[in-house]
Amino acid sequence: MKGAAKKVLQAARELPELERVDLVEELLADLDGSDEEVDAAWAVEIDRRTREIDEGKVKPVSWATVRRRIAR
Repeated sequence: MKGAAKKVLQAARELPELERVDLVEELLADLDGSDEEVDAAWAVEIDRRTREIDEGKVKPVSWATVRRRIAR
């Protein structure tokens, strides 16, 4: 990685976590292009998962807990 990219990376690392996530998603979207069928399928999946949480069928797990589990 050279010059400008290193500067951008350093600036990105200084952002709050959620803003870094948004930035990564935007960059990946630029690489992947847009697929309306995939976007629609994800919207359905997000709705399903949200409904399961709202109905108490699924208990959310914090990112810290997920990281600990992965590290094991």
